[in-house]
Amino acid sequence: MTIAKEADFINVTPERALLVGVKLKSERGGWSVQDSLMELAQLARTAGVEVGGQTFQKLDAINPATYIGKGKVEEIGTLKEELGCDLVIFDDELSPRQQRELEEAWDVKVLDRTSLILDIFAQHAHTREGQLQVELAQYEYRLPRLTRMWTHLARQAGGGAARGGVGGVGLRGPGERQLEIDRRRIRERITQLKQELEQVRTHRRLYRRQRRQAATPVIAIVGYTNAGKSTLLNAISGAEVLVEDKLFATLDPTTRRVLLPQRQVALFTDTVGFIQKLPTQLIAAFRATLEEINDADLLLHIVDITHPNVLLQSRVVEDTLRSLGATDMPVVLALNKVDRLNSPDQVQRIMQEFPNSLAISAKERVGLKELLTCIEAVLNENLVRIKACISYREGELVSLFHRWGLVEREEHGPEGTTLEGHLPARFLKAFRHCLV
Repeated sequence: MTIAKEADFINVTPERALLVGVKLKSERGGWSVQDSLMELAQLARTAGVEVGGQTFQKLDAINPATYIGKGKVEEIGTLKEELGCDLVIFDDELSPRQQRELEEAWDVKVLDRTSLILDIFAQHAHTREGQLQVELAQYEYRLPRLTRMWTHLARQAGGGAARGGVGGVGLRGPGERQLEIDRRRIRERITQLKQELEQVRTHRRLYRRQRRQAATPVIAIVGYTNAGKSTLLNAISGAEVLVEDKLFATLDPTTRRVLLPQRQVALFTDTVGFIQKLPTQLIAAFRATLEEINDADLLLHIVDITHPNVLLQSRVVEDTLRSLGATDMPVVLALNKVDRLNSPDQVQRIMQEFPNSLAISAKERVGLKELLTCIEAVLNENLVRIKACISYREGELVSLFHRWGLVEREEHGPEGTTLEGHLPARFLKAFRHCLV
């Protein structure tokens, strides 16, 4: 079962959840269990769930049957009754067995962090591509968990069917038959979704190729969820991307043309926000979208300078980018929401933790000109010297050289225009066929 969509909560009492976290004694540093539970509470509220309370346990090792210890299972059973909670949400991903054992012990619905994030993505994905990606992730998450949905039917089947009939051969309960049917249907749907997403991936690949031929630089805006990426895109481009003070308020990538200070045009793409413990199903499902990051000329990393865990959030983004293979491209780091800080000294103190960063306020449009100037400078650094003979049929390449490069010599001959000078390295691919 999943959490209802936001529209379903009209005139309906929202589910009330007890949040559960675990801190392994072997884990050193990183997020505290209290901070992680605070973020889980934000996720729950984003999904339309009321948070009734929270608890956690320190463990030497995870219990393979119930994730937490036996005594904690009993304690939570009592606590959820006292708090009036009809839902328990874990801050980590549970195995199908653990989820089943806990639901039977407490007689309430049990969700984990992964299923909660998947549900939020389902609420906020509006494009066809986003919906396909979320649906694929949901089915891959649910497939190994189907058994718990049909055990009641197997029990109703009676002794012979439930035990396999005479001699243990032949008859199977309706629950088992239904389970096989459902598994087959889900596998078929997963195959179909992957095929549709591969078509999306092919379309994106063609679009990127056209973009490369036009040699328009691409800046991918990355950052922790709710860091202000959409607000920034709106401020620099006039886009009307949804902006809310919620985790994962926007999921579908938005690309807009932006005029840089020296009249150069660049494409800025707002990508999906990152979060700690981001489900692997989502990273895999959003492969087509996340490829935009790997194909960018520059990454613009937006950091919420006001968040108490700003350093940890920044590390999560960096780790996720490494897992995606986005390690060899230039990065501009912008510390957002400086308007919320009390003094310039506080800004400077935090900026010392982030060398070569810029302080901005996307909401108040503070520091944006300096940010775009910095981006333009980074795009144009690492100039390389080239000489190219360009056919008269490819006049757009001549325009591109004049627009982005430093032309030192230009001659017009019978075969075309010969240009000599310096050009940013990212444009070399466009001129490879006509280099002299």
